[in-house]
Amino acid sequence: MIKAKRDDILTPLSAVSGIIERRHTLPILSNVLIEQTGQNLAFLATDIEIQITARTPLQATGETKAITVGARKLVDILRALPDSADLTLQAQDKRLLVKAGKSRFTLQTLPAEDFPRLAKPAGEAAKFSLNQKSLRRLLGLVQYAMAQQDIRYYLNGLLMVVEDGQLKLVATDGHRLAYAATDLGGKLPRQEVIVPRKTVLELSKLLADSDEEVNIEISATQAAFRFGTVELVSKLIDGKFPDYTRVIPTGHKNKLSVSRENLRQALQRAAILSNEKFRGVRWVLTDGSLKIVSSNAEQEEANEEVEVKYAGDALDIGFNVNYLLDVLNNVGGENIECAFGDASSSALISYPSEKDFRYVVMPMRI
Repeated sequence: MIKAKRDDILTPLSAVSGIIERRHTLPILSNVLIEQTGQNLAFLATDIEIQITARTPLQATGETKAITVGARKLVDILRALPDSADLTLQAQDKRLLVKAGKSRFTLQTLPAEDFPRLAKPAGEAAKFSLNQKSLRRLLGLVQYAMAQQDIRYYLNGLLMVVEDGQLKLVATDGHRLAYAATDLGGKLPRQEVIVPRKTVLELSKLLADSDEEVNIEISATQAAFRFGTVELVSKLIDGKFPDYTRVIPTGHKNKLSVSRENLRQALQRAAILSNEKFRGVRWVLTDGSLKIVSSNAEQEEANEEVEVKYAGDALDIGFNVNYLLDVLNNVGGENIECAFGDASSSALISYPSEKDFRYVVMPMRI
């Protein structure tokens, strides 16, 4: 039997239940495993690819056996109870009895021994740590550029590279690429892995804006992230990620500097009249001026002019406006810098305030 305040159970339960899919061929994958481990109560959820464990310092009284119970139903019940509710959870004949005040709920359980767990990886692993705030920020700089359900399965994730005392993150969907890095210090074995998209999004949700450390362990088949009361373990994508060093241009001589917010607002307005399918906008660059032009199938047109620092070649180049807005919305900073080759070359976007960040976007014909 477990006695606790509502939030002592709801907090760890919410942390793990985000990865649980609504429909599963295996009914037990809709459940959360609840078990006593020493002085803690552990909550574990998995979808076979990712496994999340959250612990809370609660002790059960009497003989406690591990049980599995429908995660979403239990979360919904706890959320519907008053914040200060005192709970009792008790296992009874393949059922879990949840009591709070005059409320009673009886939930079906499945045997804990049938609950699948990820196996421990073999071989060498790169182990390092950085604070939650830094990792969360780093993920935020690149994760929006990951592909979604691309047939090139290795793009549906994030490249993590540990080398030269740095952690480098790269995401691309084939049309744009985001790169960010941070110093780790110390000598570490080189490791290059692709972390699945779902893992990246879940990790971003769970990380706090705090200086507490995240201990990271990357092996050839798994990545593990341990922080606070949470442990997230994920399988990796087996595939060859594109060589990002060849994608990031280095010799573009036409350079532009502009206020991020002015450009963002102008693009948002121009996007309203862009073609709904292709989302194209033209950038017409001349000395000290950037004109943004968009039009659609109804022959409606938007024209914006933004003051910029530019003294390069006259240029008329098209982009998908969503790709530009993604980087401007997700990466802060007062000013941005853009480097161009010609109208058929990719553009490089960087920020003076983010020295280890690069964003490459391919042009489009309009």
